[in-house]
Amino acid sequence: MQYVIALIAALLMNAVANLLMKAGMTGVQAGGGLLRDGPFGAVRTILTTPKLLIGLTCFALNAALYMFALQSKKLPISLAYPIMVGGGYAVIATVAYFLMGDRLTLLQWAGVSLILVGVFVVAGATPAQI
Repeated sequence: MQYVIALIAALLMNAVANLLMKAGMTGVQAGGGLLRDGPFGAVRTILTTPKLLIGLTCFALNAALYMFALQSKKLPISLAYPIMVGGGYAVIATVAYFLMGDRLTLLQWAGVSLILVGVFVVAGATPAQI
């Protein structure tokens, strides 16, 4: 069970990282873009923009939690990865729609639903008991 919890936490950290980086880059783009002052300026911008720095930290936590989950002998990567990617996409699309002003058409919502159905099919077809 601890590996499933780690996988879900990794999924959420990945989603939070992506959403924070999108929010952070909106401000950076308004100031001329990430590479406006070259690569060293980009590093400085990342290190001084809280949303970007927290986003990168969330990515690091995502990687650590995902690696922890993958060490389970009962959680195959053929199940873990679809949960991480498909579930993450659904979380990001939903949060972006409700909190960030992204617009999704009915067809796009249908696509998100199909992705989730696919994840459930893969999970249900996996013989391992996690």
